[in-house]
Amino acid sequence: MSAGVDVRTAGAEDLAVVAELTAVARTDAPYGMPVDGANTDVLLTHLSVYLAAGGTILVAETEGRTVGFLLARTVGPHLFADEPALLVDTLYVHPRSRRRGVGHTLLARAAALAEEAGAAHVYGTPPAGDRGMQRFLARLGFAPAAGHRVVATATLQRRLTSDGAPRPRRELRVRGRREATRATIEDVIARRRRAREAGLPSGPVDLRDFQERHRARQVRGGDATPSAS
Repeated sequence: MSAGVDVRTAGAEDLAVVAELTAVARTDAPYGMPVDGANTDVLLTHLSVYLAAGGTILVAETEGRTVGFLLARTVGPHLFADEPALLVDTLYVHPRSRRRGVGHTLLARAAALAEEAGAAHVYGTPPAGDRGMQRFLARLGFAPAAGHRVVATATLQRRLTSDGAPRPRRELRVRGRREATRATIEDVIARRRRAREAGLPSGPVDLRDFQERHRARQVRGGDATPSAS
């Protein structure tokens, strides 16, 4: 633990200060959180619910000031994991207090929480655009574990409705003809490829020479036939 940094578990009396620091974190976020979305009253409610749901809030203090915080919760075991894990939802250090060991001290306490819970792994979820936080976690051994994909609820509902709706019959007929045409073209291409591999002509056939030879044979055959008396 770094000298001059104290980390302790936050109680209900600390939530107001953590909410104020969270507001700073949200307005300072690399992905552009709107300022009006950092209302401290709303954040205070969120933090209270987080604690009530079994989460843990750690606060880091230097000289009596709260300069950073960490939100963590134990998850599992569950259907796809036989052991519990500690999930660090948020780790934030005020810009004026960075590079002073605050983040290391918070994570050291989080590691102790993981050990107490029997969690074999600690998961961190840094913001996608916060490269500094990603490099910080990487130096401490955090490696990519999974990728998240996100969609707006309204968009998901719209897409589900669109994909689940029956297609008009005319659209189905047009689609069927297109697939049949595509299959025919692919068959022709495959036949030509096999012909080339066998050393056979694979391009268009010129019938003009064949027609000339056929007409010549007909003329010769006509001359040899006796005329009617």
